Amino acid sequence: MIDVTLDMEQYDCPFIHATEEHDLAFSAVHWEFDTASDTLETRMVVEGDDREALGQGLSELREHEGLREYRLLSKTGGVAHVRTVIDETAAMSTIRDGGGYITGPFYIADGSELWHVGFDDRGEADGTLSRLDRDNEYQVLERDEPDLPELQGFIQNAGAAMTLIEGCKDLSAVERETLETAASEGYFESPRSATLGTLAERFDVSKPAVSKNLRRGQRKMLERVVDAMSELEE
Repeated sequence: MIDVTLDMEQYDCPFIHATEEHDLAFSAVHWEFDTASDTLETRMVVEGDDREALGQGLSELREHEGLREYRLLSKTGGVAHVRTVIDETAAMSTIRDGGGYITGPFYIADGSELWHVGFDDRGEADGTLSRLDRDNEYQVLERDEPDLPELQGFIQNAGAAMTLIEGCKDLSAVERETLETAASEGYFESPRSATLGTLAERFDVSKPAVSKNLRRGQRKMLERVVDAMSELEE
């Protein structure tokens, strides 16, 4: 197996077009290709810089000629969850015709798309990437050829990894942002380069409030970490 990570610019992709025009990003949580109709069904989390950017970006998406179906599943502030069906793009066709397949979620922002693509052998990978270069702008960010023991280890640990991912999803937006800021600014280091006071000032809340958000976030993540460690031991 050849695993390739690509930074793609597709001129016929509705999602990329929307991020070129507005400050928002798409993260795929589900994708399924219909070979009968040559369409891709996705469920995306869409994050805008604010409510206005999100609304404008979703409007831009709905007006794109490559969009077949659109449904807004939920929307809170600058974040939305949408279901879409789009036509197969030229790059998608090239990848599929060359024996490639998607191995990870899409992430789209600032006019480009992060793809994780797999091939069964080097010949397929090299030939497909060569053909892809004719009509598309892309950059190979990473190329890996895991051996069988590595793949076995990945499969065995996939459950533990998903447990940690689910823990991240359990966090509220405030809890996630508080944890991320505390970690990046050194709250968990010894000695600390950030305190409850500096974090409270950062979020314009009281010390008890920021402490509560930290403790809630830590408790949720620690519960998942313990579950993940149990799965690894199994």
